Amino acid sequence: MDELMRQVDGLYERAIFGGEYDDLPEADRALDVVEAALLLQRGRILHCRFLETGVEPPEELGYFERAAELYRGAGDERGEALARFWTGCFHQVVRDDNATAVPFLTASVELSRKTGDDLTLSYALRHLGVAAHMSGNFPEAREQLEESTALRRTLGFTAGVAANLVGLVYLAVAQNRPDDARALADEAASLAASAGAAKITEQIDAARSQL
Repeated sequence: MDELMRQVDGLYERAIFGGEYDDLPEADRALDVVEAALLLQRGRILHCRFLETGVEPPEELGYFERAAELYRGAGDERGEALARFWTGCFHQVVRDDNATAVPFLTASVELSRKTGDDLTLSYALRHLGVAAHMSGNFPEAREQLEESTALRRTLGFTAGVAANLVGLVYLAVAQNRPDDARALADEAASLAASAGAAKITEQIDAARSQL
C-alpha cells in the first residue's frame, strides 16, 4: 500500500507541476486497489464479529463485493481472487448457503492458481472441501482439504494446517476410518498447541468427541 500511495503522489506531482495528465487513470487504478484492500480488511473484521456474536453484520457482504469490483476494474487478479474468496466465505459461513458460495470459491481457486497465490488458494480449497463434505461428496472433500493442507504446510501456516486437520478428522469419521481420525486429531492438537491456536484446540476436542 505504501508503494501504491507513493506512486499516486508521483503522478499527482507530475500533473500539478509538469502538466502531465495522461497518467491520471493510472493513479485512479492505484487508488482503487488501496480502497479495495481497506474494504477487505473492514469486511474481515466484521466477519470476526459475526463469529463472536452470530449476528450478520449488514455491511460485510457489500464490502467484499465492492472490493472484488474494484480489483477487477484495476486488473488486479490476485486481489480479486481474495475478494471472491471472502464473498464465498460470507455466503457459506454467515448465511449457510453453499449453493451461492461455491461459484465464488471456484472463481477464487481459478484466479489464485493463475496468479500463484497459494495462501488464498488454500483458503478457497478448504471452503470448497467443506461444501463438498456437507453435500456428501466425501472423496472430493478429502481431495480439496488435503491439497489445501499441503499448501499450508509448504507456507509454514501451522494454525491453518491444524484447522484443516479438524475437517479431515470429521471426514475420516464419516468414511469409517477411526484410526486415521485419531492420528489426524493427535497431529492437529500438537500443531494447534505450538501455534497458540486455542480456538482450533476447542474444535479438535469437539471432533474427538465423535470418535
